[in-house]
Amino acid sequence: MSKKVLELFQKELQVVNIGLESFAENLQEEEVEVIQLDWEPPAGGDEELASILDSLMD
Repeated sequence: MSKKVLELFQKELQVVNIGLESFAENLQEEEVEVIQLDWEPPAGGDEELASILDSLMD
């Protein structure tokens, strides 16, 4: 492995979690620094509505 890759394994984790909060909670239980980003797909995942919204941005 390269020296830079090996250095990564020696550093403390800093995580940005997007989505399921349970992933962040599990990391926090292990005392990992986590930022939880509340995100959901545009238009709640409705592809037709997302397409309409996208066309309004043009």
